[in-house]
Amino acid sequence: MLRSSRGGKVSRRIVIAVAAALVPLIAGCEAGNNAPTLNWHQPTPGSHATVGNIAISNVFVLGAPIGAVLRPGQNAGMFLGLVNTGSPDQLVSVSAPGVAQSVQIPGGVVPLRSQQAVLLTGPRPQVILEHLLRPLTGGSVITVFLRFAKAGTVKLQIPIMPRAQDYATLLPAPAPTRSHAARPTVSASASPKPSPTSSK
Repeated sequence: MLRSSRGGKVSRRIVIAVAAALVPLIAGCEAGNNAPTLNWHQPTPGSHATVGNIAISNVFVLGAPIGAVLRPGQNAGMFLGLVNTGSPDQLVSVSAPGVAQSVQIPGGVVPLRSQQAVLLTGPRPQVILEHLLRPLTGGSVITVFLRFAKAGTVKLQIPIMPRAQDYATLLPAPAPTRSHAARPTVSASASPKPSPTSSK
C-alpha cells in the first residue's frame, strides 16, 4: 500500500487513476517504440509525492552523459507526471532555489483537469531549469518546489539522471538564449513554504 510522507495511506482512487490515465497517454507517445516514456520507470527515491488530490510521479532532471557535468549557466530539462483526481487545478510555478536562476513551465501554467493525467515526460523537456547556478552531476539530488493554485506547494528531492541507457533517447534542454530569457519564467530566488505533504 502506498503511503504519503506523513505515513497516511494514499487514496486508492489516486493509484487507480494514475494507472488508468498513463496507459493511453504513454501508448500515444510520438517518441517511438523504445522511448523511456513508453516504459514508466519505477519511481526513484524522493521523486514522487502527493499534495491534495494531485499525484506527482517519476520526477527527475536529465543530466549530462556519464562522465560529463552540466555546468553553471547551462539549462537542464525536468521531467514528471501529474494526475489530478479532484477539482480542476493548475501547476502555477516550479522553482529550484540555489540550483537555477528560474524555471520555465509550458505556457506559464499547466492546467490540471479533474480525473486527468498530464505527462511532461518528453522526449523534449517542457520544464526547463534555466541558467544553472552550480554544476549538476548524474546521481546527485536537488530540491525543487512545485506550487499548485489550489493544492498548495510541495517540496521534492529529485535525482539527476545521467543521459545514458534508457534516458539516452530523451533530448537535452535547449542552450540558453536571449529568446529563452524573454519567455515567462518563475524566479527561483525565494523558497516557498511547502505544504505538510511532501516527498518521501
